[in-house]
Amino acid sequence: MPKPSKFAKTVSLDDLIDNDKGKEVQVVSLFDQKNVKGWWPSYCDYDPSIPRELTGKIEMELEVLTKEDSVTKPAGRARDEPNENPKLKPPDRPATSFSWFSSPWKSMRYILWANYKWYIMGGLLILLIVAFVLIFMYSLPGGVADKLMSSFLKSLDKTTAVPARLRNSYSSILNRKLIKTECPRSSA
Repeated sequence: MPKPSKFAKTVSLDDLIDNDKGKEVQVVSLFDQKNVKGWWPSYCDYDPSIPRELTGKIEMELEVLTKEDSVTKPAGRARDEPNENPKLKPPDRPATSFSWFSSPWKSMRYILWANYKWYIMGGLLILLIVAFVLIFMYSLPGGVADKLMSSFLKSLDKTTAVPARLRNSYSSILNRKLIKTECPRSSA
């Protein structure tokens, strides 16, 4: 029989014997090895004129026992008792269905997030950087104008040619003083 692949990603139809092409593949004998575990490719062979196409991957463990060993190591069909030699675990299936209408976020998590996680995070990072640049560009003119006005006003304060009224209005703009007004309390 053809030797199995260790991982599902490496399974291909090249692992199978093809009598038409006469190619050689690695084979394993169950009578020599007694136990084989791995992944095998599967294909549909209903029409020999159509070339083979990979239709699935099967994970299997095969073991050949002598008659004495089969009596000492009983095994039930599928997961029936006695579930030993090898012990078959219950199937690992999701708790909920992948119905788009009943749980769209769970479907997106398993389908989109699993495959496009790095693209989504990269896109969000780029959006964050673009937002920072736009905010910087938006606030840059105001900051530059404040800086220029403060240096201009400081240079105006040093000269005496500016009238006191104008100098006072510019210095109040520069210091950003707010005038507090108190309202008298009404007695009732």
